[in-house]
Amino acid sequence: MKNFPDSIQQFFLPKAFAVIGASTNREKYGNKVLRCYLQHQLTAYPVNPRAKVIEGITCYEDINSLPAEVKSISVITPPAITEKIVDDAINKGILNIWMQPGAESAVAVKKCQDAHINVIADGSCILVALGFKDI
Repeated sequence: MKNFPDSIQQFFLPKAFAVIGASTNREKYGNKVLRCYLQHQLTAYPVNPRAKVIEGITCYEDINSLPAEVKSISVITPPAITEKIVDDAINKGILNIWMQPGAESAVAVKKCQDAHINVIADGSCILVALGFKDI
């Protein structure tokens, strides 16, 4: 993997990922992040309680329903929702959380740190880090 900081390298160690706040709208970041994973041949699952399928992949209602192999999640939700997502992630045993720009909150970051979850919430964007082509 590229010359990423340790936190980002650790994020990509698991074999499967989830996009919390995935969207059926291809213009939204919740859709672009999912497609970014797919463009890089990474296994990714969309999570959105109001969608059944996104980009041809079965959508999960919440973190608790995700396959056990998912240990890293990208979060594209409003900060107040992100805080609730972190609680679910802690209960699920998620090891890595990448809060996309705009999703982060100090409360959510502190919860991650207290639970020893590797958290990326410094404004880094997975679309930039991996390189996303909007095709």
